[in-house]
Amino acid sequence: MEEETVASGTTFGPGDYAIFVLVLVVSSGVGIFYAIRDARRRSSGNDDYLSAKGKMHYIPVALSLTVSFMSAITILGNPAEIYTYGMMLWWLVPAFFIAAGIISEVYIPIFYRLDIKSSYEYLEMRFNRVVRVLVTAAFIVETIMYAGIVIYAPSLALSQVTGFNLWAAVLSTGLVCTFYTTLGGLKGVIWTDVFQAAVMISGLLAVLIRGSVIMGGFTNIWEISGEGGRLNMAIVDPDPKVRHSIWTLLVGGTFLWLGLYAVSQSQIQRYICCRSERESKMALFLNAFGLLIVITLTCLTGLVTYAYFHKCDPIKDGKIPPKSRDRLLPYLVMEILQDYPGVPGIFVACVYSGGLSTISTGINAMACVTVEDFIKPCTNISKKYRSWISRGLGILYGLACIGMAYIASQLGGVLQAAISIFGIVGGPLIGVYTLGIMFAFANSWGAAAGLGFGLACTSWMYVGAADARRKNIYTGISNTLPTITDGCPSKNLTFVNITTSPVPTMMETSQFVTDVPEASTEIPSIVNFYSVSYLYYGCIGFAVTLFFGIIVSLLSCGWRQRKHVPQNLLRPPFDHWFFRSWIPESIRRILRFGIDWEDNIPICDDLNVLANENIVTVRNGKPTSDEIML
Repeated sequence: MEEETVASGTTFGPGDYAIFVLVLVVSSGVGIFYAIRDARRRSSGNDDYLSAKGKMHYIPVALSLTVSFMSAITILGNPAEIYTYGMMLWWLVPAFFIAAGIISEVYIPIFYRLDIKSSYEYLEMRFNRVVRVLVTAAFIVETIMYAGIVIYAPSLALSQVTGFNLWAAVLSTGLVCTFYTTLGGLKGVIWTDVFQAAVMISGLLAVLIRGSVIMGGFTNIWEISGEGGRLNMAIVDPDPKVRHSIWTLLVGGTFLWLGLYAVSQSQIQRYICCRSERESKMALFLNAFGLLIVITLTCLTGLVTYAYFHKCDPIKDGKIPPKSRDRLLPYLVMEILQDYPGVPGIFVACVYSGGLSTISTGINAMACVTVEDFIKPCTNISKKYRSWISRGLGILYGLACIGMAYIASQLGGVLQAAISIFGIVGGPLIGVYTLGIMFAFANSWGAAAGLGFGLACTSWMYVGAADARRKNIYTGISNTLPTITDGCPSKNLTFVNITTSPVPTMMETSQFVTDVPEASTEIPSIVNFYSVSYLYYGCIGFAVTLFFGIIVSLLSCGWRQRKHVPQNLLRPPFDHWFFRSWIPESIRRILRFGIDWEDNIPICDDLNVLANENIVTVRNGKPTSDEIML
């Protein structure tokens, strides 16, 4: 085990601590404010606590959507990605605009018009309770794992570089976030996200401005980055084993964004708290421009990091421990901003704001789905007591996330597994929802089978890839860019390792390493499948789920039941205005699977309709979970 020490002169001063503590105090203060202001209204029920009753303006919701994506992993990981692999990551921006168009036209109308609080209510309306419970359980496990990593990973990086105590950072992050989320509910989370957005942008701008001044202007940074190959944004190799190419980022990135923004409870809560469906869509697209700014800023910060260290890679030089690329940016901050009291504190507050926003979003979402999917359908507890249960669940889930942070510190392999889980779980989940929304003949058997096959396939791919790396037969193409140490002023290591093993090269320290097999090594053909880019996990999971969902639904007589599915649970894609102008009605009728949409079961007051195995009461065009007869 390695022990590392931080060089003197790179730790926080009083001003830095003051800035950091101020961010935590303000974040808690927002939760206290909404707890006091809305106490009387929330005492009558938990609707306002969990969904803000559709009264939020789209601008703060859009900022909250953006900040909930901006975890500490984003702020630390994106610059390190650019430093190591170049600017290809930026192609995730156009991928989001593609995904946003799909989300706004397919998924938001379904969820908003049904007037539901949990996105998983739809699954019970459309299929049955078993499918709903399976998906909800997967979401809770996924969120706890990711939130634990979001707490632990930046705490580890910042503690090693700035002298911050690791477990003090973990506890302060987890407890403060749990505190204001539990008190303020969704309103507290959203308005705290707005404040934290300003802090994060300020921290990134501080690094960009100071770095540009030191390097003689951003033009010089751009030239250095170009000479080092960091501006290459035109990798068009169609080989699916290429880690990042235009194809992997546009296709795989689209499904990544769909998993995060189309069906995730964390984001659905924000859509439905807007004042109208139109404002929900406006929040989504305004968020797209927010992500454009965030991803661009983090990419530019990565270029500043490379330009500053382009003659002396701090990893190869031993100033940052091996396999710790996410510490590059914090190390840069302490190098260029330590002479400005309080400014490093702004950056640390920036990183922790990312962690706070992500964790608060997850805690609130988990509390919501637990109440709506597990407690509410099985009990007759009043709204007042459900409100108190929601607060209690917020505390429990917050503590669970802190506990997961400790587990992450003991199991090094969990980190990459937890980060990759969005692709492993997200793709199959998109497949299940899409199956229900677009295919009238899909039934619960098909949904459960598709979900199972999709999760099994993506998990198999990930485990197989990890095993191939361990055996040094992985054939993926990482396109790692070279770094040098020719300009290092000395070889005195800032970080002293007890072990005497040599410092690995950048290729060896890459998180998504490409190990070149020895010539005599026989590589099984299946390894090429395992070596597919991790960004394709979501796409493959979606396709497998949809394929088996359709096949099993047809084999289990789903075709006979297709005309009994309520119209407001479906959204035939080819009836959208985009297709009406160039696809004839005769063909569109076939694509509706033989259903005359106008002649489908009408939606009116007090009409019981058969939706596969379930009887759903539809009132004013909105089936509600309270009336689902199990």
